[in-house]
Amino acid sequence: MRGLLVGRFQPFHLGHLSVVRRLRTQRPDESLLLGVGSAQASYTLDNPFTAAERQEMIVRALETERISGWTAVPIPDIHRHALWVAHVAELVPKFERVYTNNPLTRTLFERAGFEVEATPMFDRERFEGSSIRRLLREGSEGWRDGVPPAVAEYLVELKATERLRAIAPGS
Repeated sequence: MRGLLVGRFQPFHLGHLSVVRRLRTQRPDESLLLGVGSAQASYTLDNPFTAAERQEMIVRALETERISGWTAVPIPDIHRHALWVAHVAELVPKFERVYTNNPLTRTLFERAGFEVEATPMFDRERFEGSSIRRLLREGSEGWRDGVPPAVAEYLVELKATERLRAIAPGS
């Protein structure tokens, strides 16, 4: 059996890591697909990192944690809710279960006949992509507390603070 966890992973943070770790522990016989959502989006305030950069964050974090049994797959948006599930199913390997806390994603996949499960939130106030991006943009070192060390190193390599400041000057 294979499950699908869809997220934008902007950036891949400790909340994401907690969910992946839990899913791999609770369902060791299930392969996990990590759907990198909004794969076409990059260099914007909400989506500053490319799909390839987000996949690299996932690889570095999960390899460092020695978590196996997963595959990251880019999923570009199509902006058509009625067609989105079929679009996803066409892009990723076959899956039977979807993990999401997004109400729209849940509804769309349930209507298409998929089993859908919510995932527990892990310190959501601290580990939220928008908060981490804001801290990066502000130049606060506090962003490092929200991401796995391997992702922090990669964000430094990417000069993420400079990128976010360039994307949103004066904010």
